[in-house]
Amino acid sequence: MCLSLTSVCIQEMQPFSDHLVVYERENGLPKISIYCLPPIGEPLDTLRGGRTVNFIDPVYSVDSSESQFYSSILRFFYSSMRTPSSVYDYDMNSGTLVLKKIDAVFGGFDSANYITQRVWATATDGTQTPISVVYRKDLVKLDGSDPLILYGYGSYEICVDPYFKESRLSLLDRGFIFAVAHIRGGVKWGDHGNKYCSTEKLCIERRSAGGLLIGAVINMRPDLFKAAVAGVPLVDVLTTMLDPTIPLTTSEWEEWSDPRKEEFYFYMRSYSPVDNIHGSYSEAAKFVAKLREMKTDDNMNLVPDIFQNLDGKNVKSFECFPKICIFLYLSTILFFLKN
Repeated sequence: MCLSLTSVCIQEMQPFSDHLVVYERENGLPKISIYCLPPIGEPLDTLRGGRTVNFIDPVYSVDSSESQFYSSILRFFYSSMRTPSSVYDYDMNSGTLVLKKIDAVFGGFDSANYITQRVWATATDGTQTPISVVYRKDLVKLDGSDPLILYGYGSYEICVDPYFKESRLSLLDRGFIFAVAHIRGGVKWGDHGNKYCSTEKLCIERRSAGGLLIGAVINMRPDLFKAAVAGVPLVDVLTTMLDPTIPLTTSEWEEWSDPRKEEFYFYMRSYSPVDNIHGSYSEAAKFVAKLREMKTDDNMNLVPDIFQNLDGKNVKSFECFPKICIFLYLSTILFFLKN
């Protein structure tokens, strides 16, 4: 059997008695395609003319759910940066999409107040990189004066889909723009007609391996960002990957390369944040100490929280504390700008 697809990543297949459902990803965006199967006994060579499920938002997240094999109804989970987690049933014969359930959001939330968009940025090598954006339409001007938090990861081939997060509303309802860069390498903002923010309003945030990204880009282009949050960041990647006694180090060589080999050592050193000026919290503390020693401005450098262990597994008593600290820090930085 052959699917007639080009430039598409097939993530999952779900067979039914009369249909084949294919969960795909094209240009980083998830898709669901429905193919009709021939009657039992007829040969199956090539599937053609698949029907694509249409969604209400330009950027979104989709996950499969269990469905009945002998049914024509496909059930799946849906979410976007302005749409809470939802359950949909899709009739594969008629093409009818029915909302079955949506998570309740309290506090007068109305998804119609928010806009989600997909824009593109140009990497240094010319690659077009998609960016998912959400903002509250009655609070932003899109003239460069709006504060923006840019979120990125870029490791382990993980796709950070633009899903709904209730805690994010606290920022959106204060006039912030939130953006997710779907990256595999460095990007810069392109010309999209709208001016989402300026360097004086741009904040970046991520954790763990994404903290390596944060550390690397603020070393490469410190002029681009007003504030950065790097949670339990892997900012001393070279030292960490040279120590095989640290748990997970040897298994991580496939992702980061083995710095015991000269060609990889110098490449990794070229972007390792602490070598250019969690693991454990000591990496982040070392990075901040080096920034304080070398900096030539009056910007704040804060030691990251220690209420969480590796990759954000919270100590129960402080579940909400780290996120509150991040929001307060970013809001304080941008509040000072206005005064």
